[in-house]
Amino acid sequence: MATLTEALTGDAKKASVVDDCCALIDAEVGDKGGISGLAIKAGYATVKGVKPGFVKHVVQDLLPEFAAALEPMYQEAKTAGKAVAEHFSANAARTADALLSITDAKAQRSKSAVVKGTYDKLRSSAKKNVEAAIPRLGKMVEKHAG
Repeated sequence: MATLTEALTGDAKKASVVDDCCALIDAEVGDKGGISGLAIKAGYATVKGVKPGFVKHVVQDLLPEFAAALEPMYQEAKTAGKAVAEHFSANAARTADALLSITDAKAQRSKSAVVKGTYDKLRSSAKKNVEAAIPRLGKMVEKHAG
């Protein structure tokens, strides 16, 4: 059985996975409402404005690390014969923590003050927002990795 990293980052699928990840992020940000949603949308617009293709570049850069972070839960689902999306959703807090450990480290290493500042402002609400995205993430992983 291929690892999740191999399945998501192999030459045959990587471009499609990156496009689907960017679409997932756009959809999640678009779904946000209220005052906090306005802040998220503004922050996302700021980050997207850093340079054209910035979000896509970040997704390409982080995809192998995200896949590696999700690997244990992916393998648990496969071993137990469960649907990946179902398993990720049942473990949403753990899934979110795995992903946020990667973005936290990346934000700290960023040389862009705009990116660091925006991330720091939005980090306090990040876990609940990432948890909300887990069902879409699980479906996207199932689509590409089975």
